[in-house]
Amino acid sequence: MLAPDLPVLSGTYPDPSICRVGDDFYLVTSTFEYFPGLPVFHSTDLREWTQLGHVIDRIDQLDLSGVASSRGLYAPTIRHHEGVFYLVCTLVDGTGPSGNFVMTATDAAGPWSNPHWLSDAKGFDPSLLFHEGRCWYVGTRLREDPDWHDQADVWLRELDLATLSLVGEEHVLWHGAVEGAVWSEGPHIYSHDGWFYLVASEGGTEEHHAISVARSRAITGPYEGNRANPVFTHRTLGIGHPITGVGHPDLVVGPDGQWWAFLLGQRPRGGYHANLGRETFAVPVDWELGWPVFAAGVGQLAAVEGRRHLGAGRIVTGLDWNQVRTAASNFFDITDDAITLRATGAALGDPATPAFVAVRQRDHALTFAATLVDGDGGIAVRQSDSAWLSFGVADGRAVVRRNGEVIHTRAAGRCFELRADDQRYELWLDGEHVLEFDGRFLSAQSVAGFVGVWIGVYTDTGGRFDEVDYAAR
Repeated sequence: MLAPDLPVLSGTYPDPSICRVGDDFYLVTSTFEYFPGLPVFHSTDLREWTQLGHVIDRIDQLDLSGVASSRGLYAPTIRHHEGVFYLVCTLVDGTGPSGNFVMTATDAAGPWSNPHWLSDAKGFDPSLLFHEGRCWYVGTRLREDPDWHDQADVWLRELDLATLSLVGEEHVLWHGAVEGAVWSEGPHIYSHDGWFYLVASEGGTEEHHAISVARSRAITGPYEGNRANPVFTHRTLGIGHPITGVGHPDLVVGPDGQWWAFLLGQRPRGGYHANLGRETFAVPVDWELGWPVFAAGVGQLAAVEGRRHLGAGRIVTGLDWNQVRTAASNFFDITDDAITLRATGAALGDPATPAFVAVRQRDHALTFAATLVDGDGGIAVRQSDSAWLSFGVADGRAVVRRNGEVIHTRAAGRCFELRADDQRYELWLDGEHVLEFDGRFLSAQSVAGFVGVWIGVYTDTGGRFDEVDYAAR
């Protein structure tokens, strides 16, 4: 059975959305400013997941240039209908088109279509419900005449599948369950036992995140809230709890008929600092007296530490690598033995695409190593344009920079290594300890962001690396 207390996907995999097609399950998550975007995972048991690809994997699909840190691709929803996968999502900011869009594919692994922009779909966090041959688009937006700051409306319109455009009357369904609770977000509607259930989160996606439920006999409403709202939250447990900020669920029926909610949460270390970002968790959902009950008998995610390895040993191929935003052309080559980077003209702190390819930090205790074979550069950890640290060769010296400021120099070397243990990060060069730093400046809480840490290799003028390895400890 799926363990509800372990991350399904560790590291920055927030806003999970899941759908079932026969005996197969497909899951996608948000990726913000990183490219490729919107990873697609597959499972047959809801326990073991394999990444198939990304929805956004071609530069011509969508332009992430100009997207600020922790902006970009927010809260996708994946659904399947009559042989076609549909994905709706929001692009926030950027120099190109932005807003809500829909994409399609006949295979979840891709290729996916280019976005079809929904210019009249205001707001964010879209979802879809297929019911009796019709498709309904659900979204959320800030209320025009709010009763309190950042109150949001959940609204619904029909989506015409032939034209991929919104048609018909708009219906405002929900304003939030708790007075004063901000950002009713991540709405999904499910049909079950003669009712339509609207599941949404509110309170913001930090420590006050909470899940609420409403229901109606008609998809267009009116909806009545559950008297138990919020039906699931960790906000009453305090920020010292091992798992905080739980919310943004999507529900699915498992292989044995058990319902599950896939949702996000974060595991802080060193105080309220979650360097791994918001991760994907799962809890069982039961139905009692006409309402869903999350984690019945427990009421929370248990505090059991999980571990995931990025493959066995060396990871210089595969779908785990990301770059920041999109560049005009490809700037790296990854083979079985090496990573070659070409200069892009952008530095790690620029709001552009630096010559930096990285993987998510997925473990609190890890080692990341790379050997510089030719050129310059080294390893780097990045949370945002304003929170990063690099350790590499420049002008014949080994240089450590924090947010662009040089904090240490020494004789050049070849084998660069980062070791992390909770918030203690250490830098090593050719087997010799160089320095230690406090990693809390890399947390989303320190920079008011939405993502966790990425670790990888970088260069300023061009470099080649081998023996690149991420290993959990």
